[in-house]
Amino acid sequence: MSSQNGEDTHVNVADGVDHQVAMVMDLNKCIGCQTCTIACKSLWTEGGGTDYMYWNNVETKPGEGYPRGWEDSGGGWQSADHSDRETGDIPSREEYGRSWEFNHEEIMYEGSDEPLRPREGAEWGPNWDEDQGAGEYPNSYYFYLPRICNHCTHPSCVEACPRSAIYKRSEDGIVLVDQDRCRGYRYCVEGCPYKKVYYNTVSKKSEKCIFCYPRLEGEGPDGETYAPACAEECPPQLRLVGFLDDEDGPIYKLVEEYEVALPLHPEFRTQPNVYYIPPYAPGQHTEDGETVDVDRIPRQYLRELFGDRVDDALDTIERERQRARQGADSELMELLQHKNPAKQYRLEVFDD
Repeated sequence: MSSQNGEDTHVNVADGVDHQVAMVMDLNKCIGCQTCTIACKSLWTEGGGTDYMYWNNVETKPGEGYPRGWEDSGGGWQSADHSDRETGDIPSREEYGRSWEFNHEEIMYEGSDEPLRPREGAEWGPNWDEDQGAGEYPNSYYFYLPRICNHCTHPSCVEACPRSAIYKRSEDGIVLVDQDRCRGYRYCVEGCPYKKVYYNTVSKKSEKCIFCYPRLEGEGPDGETYAPACAEECPPQLRLVGFLDDEDGPIYKLVEEYEVALPLHPEFRTQPNVYYIPPYAPGQHTEDGETVDVDRIPRQYLRELFGDRVDDALDTIERERQRARQGADSELMELLQHKNPAKQYRLEVFDD
């Protein structure tokens, strides 16, 4: 693989893919507002059979997630050489969450003073456990985890499809479903360990996040290139978008150079191309308000999410924070605080 300056790069890009588009999300900035979720939902999944689909969702961690229990549902690869695929489960509709009716009529038209609540039968849904988290007062904790399709370098969903209906685009590594070839077997749903492929019961096809590729290609009314809607619409601007093999871009620097952006559940062995800056929290404190030298978010829990490299990542971030506090230059801190779209979204660097 060659970078834009003609030098060889060690970035592992999938065979047959020219350049790999990628995203980094800074979990220290996510406020759980769901603007990204609504931007994606209103743009891509308003048709029949897509009511339960959230190509982008934001879940509270620790928590069950969406669909419920997805982290234990199987999929991915059993071997590091990607020769032995693991078959996972297909989540039930209850695990995604069914829609339910609220008591709007009683409150709005009948004068009821009851709080707004679902009617009988509501047992689960997206964000059912929002803001619950874990831990005990005064050291309870939680953080938000936005999730989209990871557009993996070794996507097990692609390998699972017997009709080759799901594939990686050669120009940018985006994983798409060919709707003409898809027959709705749902092997891709089984194969994806992140459960980011969905089955449309109306069209009898599989659907998933497309990384807003028409926006990347400038197919909007003004012909301009835009980052995915989830990134552009994010109020705290926690997402950076670019190419993993762009050595001058923020993605490469955060993932390969500083090694502070980590994949979610690397043990699935799909090599995701969506990365996360792990959450950083102040230490615990006593009921009297005295700070104690104990992590508020247990490191072991972060290791379960992001692997053993999370310790070095957090240590690097803390070291660079200290440098910035002391008035020294820190490229890492500058990268994580960019508000310039030209630096946040390097999407035209490989254009001919």
